[in-house]
Amino acid sequence: MENSYSYEVSSITIPSLTLESGIELKNVHLAYERTGRKDGPVILVCHALTGTHIVKGTSEDRGWWAGLIGPGSYIDTERFNVVAFNVLGGCEGSSGPTAVNPDTGERYGPDFPHITIRDMVHAQYEALQQLSVQHVEAVIGGSLGGMQALEWGVLYPSYINKVFALAVSPALNDYGLAFNHIGITAIEGDPEFHNGHYPQGAGLKGLEIARMVGMVTYRTQELFDQRFQRERTNEQFNVESYLDYQGKKLGKRFDPNSYLTLLKAMNTHDIGRGREGVDKVAESYRCELISISYEGDLIYSPQYLKDFTEQVSNGEHYYIPTSFGHDGFLVEFEKWGGIISSHLKHHQVQRMATNIK
Repeated sequence: MENSYSYEVSSITIPSLTLESGIELKNVHLAYERTGRKDGPVILVCHALTGTHIVKGTSEDRGWWAGLIGPGSYIDTERFNVVAFNVLGGCEGSSGPTAVNPDTGERYGPDFPHITIRDMVHAQYEALQQLSVQHVEAVIGGSLGGMQALEWGVLYPSYINKVFALAVSPALNDYGLAFNHIGITAIEGDPEFHNGHYPQGAGLKGLEIARMVGMVTYRTQELFDQRFQRERTNEQFNVESYLDYQGKKLGKRFDPNSYLTLLKAMNTHDIGRGREGVDKVAESYRCELISISYEGDLIYSPQYLKDFTEQVSNGEHYYIPTSFGHDGFLVEFEKWGGIISSHLKHHQVQRMATNIK
């Protein structure tokens, strides 16, 4: 088993990538983590807005989905090979605003082109080709990652078997657009933003505010009330201290231009765009779709995802009761991890039976 198991963190360079806008990006880098059984079926994990490609991590530095992925876990790395990319437009080793433009030798900064969810998926597909991945067993992701997962099922249906779409909807609704607009306005309106030409590493208050807004939408009123109970430390409510901390924490590690790039990409999310609408896409969706919604998700309506999934011929929707709201896909794995493992095992059994015949 030791010889068949691997862990790797590296990057891929795509010589040329043409975006939906028609703009050509050269020397596109995608950082990735790859772990698990070397010859096992590939599971592609897509991360959320401020996530990274480090989904499993190590014992010293655990990844953000280490509770879901690992030997003997829900996504069993003794059976599967798990790949995750830092998203195009990100700031953790992939091409984005912090990367160097090969045409100028300078950082892209605010000149990094607008991208879409579909651009992200095309970039990942090209990277997987370079990794010699011939087929993908399943694509899984939540939130921004769920947007990518749904698009994978439309763009490359013959390349993948399953889509696990978590805490997402077929299109970003107007409520989500509204919150993104507040975040974008907070960053772009920061006096220190300077039209995106701020000093590298400079923490912007606008980004901190954008993060605070996001944090309020990620969890439920019930959870906030249970945790903070209007308690104070000195003259500040504890919930205020919590939001200040989360804002500063993100501000230290995330690039504001990248945050803007990804928010605006999320705004493009509509799998029915240019395809005669969401219902038409559902009717022709070829991959097996397993979708999971979480109680109290303010932005991604469980009913919207349920309705879409039920229109897919090979779709199944699950609803998870939780007080964590949208963040349910990052915690309480015991409530929903079994859904993932069950569907993965079922498909493998079916495939083995077919091969025997």
